[in-house]
Amino acid sequence: MNHSLGIAIESLVAILLLITIGYCMLLNTRLKRLKADEHSLKAVIAELITATEIAERAIGGLKLTVRDVNENLGTQIASATQLDESLRRQVVEGENVVRRLSKIAIAARPNGAAEKPAEVSAERASPAVAAPASFSSAKAVAAAAHAFSERRRSSGLAA
Repeated sequence: MNHSLGIAIESLVAILLLITIGYCMLLNTRLKRLKADEHSLKAVIAELITATEIAERAIGGLKLTVRDVNENLGTQIASATQLDESLRRQVVEGENVVRRLSKIAIAARPNGAAEKPAEVSAERASPAVAAPASFSSAKAVAAAAHAFSERRRSSGLAA
């Protein structure tokens, strides 16, 4: 019996060794796959680092571009604001000149043909209705402007 017990133990050890060898082979294939995945992961990480560096450089360039655009836009806005204010003053001054020329034209008309200021504003509001009057009014304004320029030339002062 001793002999059969020894064979049973030896057989059990042989079976366990075969199981261990099989498990080692399985671990070996898994380790090979892990190594292959490690190499591909290193390649992906290298590509990611390169892409990150490129993105950082692009962001830096965009920041510079945004700063330049903000400076230029600020300058252009300030210039446009100044131009707007200048145009507003010129429009107001032009309206004043038109009013003064209208007053001169009204004053230069003969007494019978003088219009009231309300009639002049009504004539401006609907020029199609008072076409003959606006034609004579235009002549009167031109004559008044001519007289105005003559006065200015002779005395150096205008109305």
